[in-house]
Amino acid sequence: MISKELLREVLLEQKNKLEIINKGDFISREKIDEIKNFIKIKHNIIVTGIRRCGKSVFLAQIANEFFNKYYYINFEDERLANFNLEDFNKLYEICLELFDKSNTFFLDEIQNIVGWERWVRRMYDNNFKFFITGSNARLLSKELATLLTGRHLQVSLFPFSFKEFLNFNKFNLKKEDIYLTERRSLITKYFSDYIKKGGFPEYLKYNKIEILQEYFNDITQRDIVERYKIKNIKQIKELARYLITNTGNLTTYNQLKGLTQIKSVNTIINYISYLENAYLLFKVPYFSYSLKKQVSNPFKIFAIDTGLRNAISFKFSKDVGRLYENLVAIELKRRGKEIYYWKNPLHEEVDFVIKEEKTKQLIQVCYDIDDINIKKRELKALLKSSKELKCNNLMVITNDYEKEEKINNKLVKFIPLWKWLLI
Repeated sequence: MISKELLREVLLEQKNKLEIINKGDFISREKIDEIKNFIKIKHNIIVTGIRRCGKSVFLAQIANEFFNKYYYINFEDERLANFNLEDFNKLYEICLELFDKSNTFFLDEIQNIVGWERWVRRMYDNNFKFFITGSNARLLSKELATLLTGRHLQVSLFPFSFKEFLNFNKFNLKKEDIYLTERRSLITKYFSDYIKKGGFPEYLKYNKIEILQEYFNDITQRDIVERYKIKNIKQIKELARYLITNTGNLTTYNQLKGLTQIKSVNTIINYISYLENAYLLFKVPYFSYSLKKQVSNPFKIFAIDTGLRNAISFKFSKDVGRLYENLVAIELKRRGKEIYYWKNPLHEEVDFVIKEEKTKQLIQVCYDIDDINIKKRELKALLKSSKELKCNNLMVITNDYEKEEKINNKLVKFIPLWKWLLI
């Protein structure tokens, strides 16, 4: 239980902080356009994503742009550590006492409160609307599935996209910029920074690698070790570091068991699911219409942010090609695509298969496209997968090569990564 006096103090302080955020020079997130379509409908809006990617600022932007009256509570505040389900009614009473009457709540990092979804459901049924953030996919999805099914819409927030990175650096992107030599040169310079630094706002502001390293430690400790009561902290941190360092490599649970000190495959499976739930990384499975084949084949792991990956691995200079592939994977996830990789028995591989109702696009990521042998190898795999998967939408994402080529009666589009990120 928590006292009314403390609730008053916290709510007033947090409201003031939110107003300071709204007066500050923060980058407008691209997802705000998606939210615009959800404002007038009754459904609750759930914003999920990794810690420190900007969810609190995003809530402030939504509140400032679309609402005059609302209530805001951030449950990450340590003074709310003893807040429980019974305190929600008290919270609403204090909101009514301190602020004008409103039917809109902004609840930040709600996953910290056990049973929160029951109160939200009851208030929703009484015509209240909620904007909710959380940093743990499993807890939120479980709670949403139990009581909020059909009553919520989910929005995923990532660290800055390349467009948002340009805005952060005061580069006002216009459509014609990609065709103007000087502007295009500046864009590619910023892109070189982006692939190294990634998109965590606070890190970009202060440019201290220790910030990203602390994010890694904080997420593994708070969202994984403490939440799942893991006793061997060293094991899961070493597994997380290994996976983030080796992004894009094919692996299996058994292989990971052999490479670590973890003796149980089930423990490996659980640990990876915890890392995914905390949004540190995500899996890309093998493409097959057979679920059995999909599960029995190796998978790829990608980090949620290339800057975080670089801060953990220190391998940037030797590994640009892997970073390109990781960045493409992040962008495809950001765009809400269902993604897989493809590989045949001859070990010919295509990096990404985009699936909707059927196979929609095949994407190969090739940094060294100027190497004739590499180009032949990558195209050979792409064309074979095109035939097998019956898909003719073929793309090769490159460093700086751009062209459309007809190969074996199939049109292949080559496009630089920086440009693809902006379309």
